[in-house]
Amino acid sequence: MQIQFAPRAADAGVLVLPVEKDGLARLNLGGLADGDGKTVLAAARANRFDGDAGAISETFLGQGDAVRRVLLLGLGGGSEEDYERAGGALVAKLLASGVSALTVDFAALTGRPAAKSVARLAAGAAQRAWRYDIYRTKLPDKQKSTLQTIVIAGAPDGAEAAWADYDTITQGMALTRELVTEPANIIYPESFVERVKQSVQGLGLEITVLGEPEMRELGMGALLGVNQGSRREARLLALKWSGAGAGDPELALVGKGVTFDTGGISIKPAAGMEDMKWDMGGAAAVVGTMKALALRKARANVIGVCGLVENMPDGNAQRPGDVVTSMSGQTIEVINTDAEGRLVLCDCLCWVQRTHRPKTIIDLATLTGAIIVALGHDHAGLFSNDDGLADQLLAAGRASGDKLWRMPVNATYDKLLDSQIADMKNVGPRAAGSITAAQFLLRFIDDGVRWAHLDVAGTVWADKPGANFDKGATGFGVRALDRFVRDNVEK
Repeated sequence: MQIQFAPRAADAGVLVLPVEKDGLARLNLGGLADGDGKTVLAAARANRFDGDAGAISETFLGQGDAVRRVLLLGLGGGSEEDYERAGGALVAKLLASGVSALTVDFAALTGRPAAKSVARLAAGAAQRAWRYDIYRTKLPDKQKSTLQTIVIAGAPDGAEAAWADYDTITQGMALTRELVTEPANIIYPESFVERVKQSVQGLGLEITVLGEPEMRELGMGALLGVNQGSRREARLLALKWSGAGAGDPELALVGKGVTFDTGGISIKPAAGMEDMKWDMGGAAAVVGTMKALALRKARANVIGVCGLVENMPDGNAQRPGDVVTSMSGQTIEVINTDAEGRLVLCDCLCWVQRTHRPKTIIDLATLTGAIIVALGHDHAGLFSNDDGLADQLLAAGRASGDKLWRMPVNATYDKLLDSQIADMKNVGPRAAGSITAAQFLLRFIDDGVRWAHLDVAGTVWADKPGANFDKGATGFGVRALDRFVRDNVEK
């Protein structure tokens, strides 16, 4: 999707006029002939259009032997979220309509919208346009994407510059969505690494890849135990961005990258298991964020770490009851092999602390079904050992649209992980499942390190369209992390 800016609307074949909530009477129709303007308004009233965010009234105007499309696009109350919803709704309607280009003319508004709001509308449109049709060989022409260009006309000063930042986020989200969407026979630990390398080539990211021999030498028995039933080799991938100069990264982003999760010997039910190709959604969000930061040359030192495994059942697979030794030296009794993500993350957390000494760590993982029971698909769960960090992330989530909700961690929950034969179990009781998973990870955080865990199990994939995504991969996490870095880490 190409987003272009122009000082004024040309003679567009498809013209979109933004309308505020209950703003039909204030609409500037100077770009239309009197008769055409009256027709557009009459059609809007007939459609009961009142400018709600994302509402659309479409009118076809005769022009000789041809017709011209004029759409009124509701902006709602004018919040940035409303503008995003409007941009997404516009593309959802016209993406496969046969239209290849359209113009959104902000001169139709009597007041001047904020530059960031206009850029957010463009971002909602561009993000909603993302599709991944490479495996669909018999897609009917009427279902193929045709919309290629959106021209933003009459925008306020600064809108184009604001869009440039949103564009980097949109590109990062596209990488995240691509990785999450690809099937597990295409994206597995080794190919995940190669796909990311190709996508970020030339952006200035320092890339580190550890194979199984290196991880075994480091004592990463928890991560390697998850992968031992797979014929694919595990990988640890690190992307380092030094936008603030030399020195250790201030922030580490750590992602769970289980490229397919059968549950292992504690095997999952067959129904719906195909969804487990997106159990690497946390790792995908990490690399998408790192790409966005590099594209916009963020003035921050950040490292992104992905633990990449495949959880499969075979004769060599990890068994319930096995005890593994993590890189930290702590021992873990594996009660349930389907609680594998925390085993991957704990070694990644230890590695990044020993190797790069970040002051703050944020991990992302599709960790528990329990978080979906608690929060559904509208919010991701947030757990933290630092109130200030939690507040910063909550604010970043609200501002970006990737909504978070804080959940507790404390010593009472921590006791539920005690084991009779090892330092800890990898699961607690059924109750408070997402909380005990977070408590497990907290056991691997060094004193003095600010830590937050985002359980994104309910938000990386959607069964119905949203404001800026269709069914499928959402790209959740990239926007919130980019906003967190922008507001709290950049110099």
